[in-house]
Amino acid sequence: MSKLYFRYGAMNSGKSTHLMQVAHNYEERGMRVVLLKPFTDKKGGNNLVSRLGVIREVDYLIEEKDNIVEIIEKDVEQKGKLNCILVDEVQFLKSYQIDELFKIAVKNGIPIICYGLRTDFKMNGFEGSERLLLIAHSIEEMKTICKCGNKAIVNARKVNGKFVFEGEQVAIDNTDDVQYESLCGECFFRFKENK
Repeated sequence: MSKLYFRYGAMNSGKSTHLMQVAHNYEERGMRVVLLKPFTDKKGGNNLVSRLGVIREVDYLIEEKDNIVEIIEKDVEQKGKLNCILVDEVQFLKSYQIDELFKIAVKNGIPIICYGLRTDFKMNGFEGSERLLLIAHSIEEMKTICKCGNKAIVNARKVNGKFVFEGEQVAIDNTDDVQYESLCGECFFRFKENK
């Protein structure tokens, strides 16, 4: 049985880079992969963009109304056997779309590896990530460090270079003067309390 994998980590933990490396590994062995990204992630348009500067076009931008089972069935019908599905920024998918990914992995026998954030800048869960934490066959943390050297677990939001702790859940990195910085819990609370 194929599995649904969730690889999560704070910003700058190498999620997109790792996804592209996995895609390369499959393709180097003559296998076919499909890359998905939620339409919500405007950074890079229809490309995956790694902080290391690696860029790769996605096969499908997934909108809220999209049925992923239908997209994949049509893809396989038109292009043939599919060996792996890779999803970047999975936190932006809806819960029912995560259920669709689970169904594809189990019923169609296609491994699906999802990469994304576990929590937002207020330490609240994202819908897609919360569902994955409940039903993924395998969950793996990808680690990065805070500027103080401790393990980073929080994605702190900056607007115009200043940390903010209120606002909408979704604001895409490097758009409208929004940036994110990975922080440990101690640094997060220090910046929040000194705001």
